[in-house]
Amino acid sequence: MLRLLELTFDNLARTFAERYGKGPFLAGALYREFYKQLNPQAWQASTIAASPGLPDRLRQTMVFEPGVVVDEVNQEGVVKSVTALKDGHRIESVILPMESHYTVCVSSQAGCRMGCRFCETARLGLVRQLSVEEIVGQVYGARQRFGACIRNVVFMGMGEPFDNFDAVIQAIRVLSDQRGLDIAQRYITISTAGRIDGIEKLAALKLPHVKLAVSLNAPNDELRLQLMPINHTAPLDRLQKTLMAYPLKKGYDIMISYVLIPGVNDGAVCARQLAQWLDPLSAKVNLIPFNPGTATPYRSPVQAELDTFRQRLIDLRVNVQKRLPRGRDLMAACGQLGNASAMRVDV
Repeated sequence: MLRLLELTFDNLARTFAERYGKGPFLAGALYREFYKQLNPQAWQASTIAASPGLPDRLRQTMVFEPGVVVDEVNQEGVVKSVTALKDGHRIESVILPMESHYTVCVSSQAGCRMGCRFCETARLGLVRQLSVEEIVGQVYGARQRFGACIRNVVFMGMGEPFDNFDAVIQAIRVLSDQRGLDIAQRYITISTAGRIDGIEKLAALKLPHVKLAVSLNAPNDELRLQLMPINHTAPLDRLQKTLMAYPLKKGYDIMISYVLIPGVNDGAVCARQLAQWLDPLSAKVNLIPFNPGTATPYRSPVQAELDTFRQRLIDLRVNVQKRLPRGRDLMAACGQLGNASAMRVDV
């Protein structure tokens, strides 16, 4: 079967030669129709139709199964979509309007096995990995709706991207193919809970423009272990050394995500420990107010608590930015994707 959502143009050109005995000209016509015209029935392109027998062969072999959007909510431009996959499992993705473009927050897994205590997706556990088609399909669908304004892709939805490493990397290659969706790799960010092996594998691939974000959320091992079980295998000293060795492109920073939970990780001691841990790194802190899920012992910080911790970091010369809690009422904000009732498979 021919799954264009899983293929770069070079992949397709080789497939066309091997399977259909056709050259790159016709492969290019199919790819353009599919990705530039956003036509899933790309075999209908006039150039393809002029090649005897080829449209019928393509119609019989081309597969388009990214899933079907079964629910969508919208508030102040933030759109959360629930997609039912071909096996009935469901995933969520979010489209965020920026000043001049849109960002798509995509899922890489149905569920997640990381078990972070503050994350709604963690309550699902890992259901299954997503295919390249199901990952790219989230962006393809967004392009069909919003057009070229879809510019940024962040792997910050459901799942740990490095748990599905090969599919995520191929998805990035497809998304950034200039003959296709043409989303520059400098506009693509992978967020990890701190999988050291994944960070090292990404470094070895030499994709310098792809940005790396690490979900830290605590500045000492004892507290981080309470919040993030991954700290058993990725303690802070090892994680720090791995990030120090990461080959950053000049002018780039590693994004350190820090979900602020009042009374848990927002004290003056935490600020000092965080600044000390960050000191040898080229990093920027993305300070995120905790967004409550359906069952959590924590509360969201009020603005004064957020401002106090941010100012502490600034005083300690930490490069910090504050993220606004967009989509919270839709359960579309950071840490809120994957409500168990919404993800249930109908039988």
